Amino acid sequence: MRLFRILSLLLVVVCAPAAFADSLYQVEMILVRQNAEPVIGSRAAPEDWDAGARRLGSDKMSPPRLNNIVDKLNADSNYTVLLHKAWEQNLGEQPVNIAISDGAEQFGQFPLQGTLKLQLGRFTDVDASFWINQFDNNGNVTASEHLKQTSHTKNNQLNYLDNGQLALLIKITSLTAKPPSAAPPDVQD
Repeated sequence: MRLFRILSLLLVVVCAPAAFADSLYQVEMILVRQNAEPVIGSRAAPEDWDAGARRLGSDKMSPPRLNNIVDKLNADSNYTVLLHKAWEQNLGEQPVNIAISDGAEQFGQFPLQGTLKLQLGRFTDVDASFWINQFDNNGNVTASEHLKQTSHTKNNQLNYLDNGQLALLIKITSLTAKPPSAAPPDVQD
């Protein structure tokens, strides 16, 4: 009898779909500097800042949906928008590490560079690490600002990750989930 229970449980596990199978999501992020906060310098980004993370290809980029938020931030002198990107990627139970950069590369470093590690679960785990670099005339990094933030974020909502002078707004939206059904029309007697 015990063997029958074990076999039936094993059959259920094998036949059942994965709880959080890889699905297609749009990830949109806005990196901002909070101008009212004092700039805190950090060590320069390490040479292996991307640590083998997958680079975003132009074929994965998608039109951003949060332009109204960026417009509001740009209109407010308390904020400077440093980066606004949107892309599509598969997310699942296995973490996915993406390398993001902006600006001209100088000796393996970019003016803006970082990694974003995402893992899908009940919430999406976000591990963000970004550097804003300043270069001298020879292309050497002379100063850096660093954002390092981890968080459990809700999908389909704009999430705010505060890190002092730098902050990250991120929205992760399922592209395969069914939209909520419309309310039934009012029934009159």
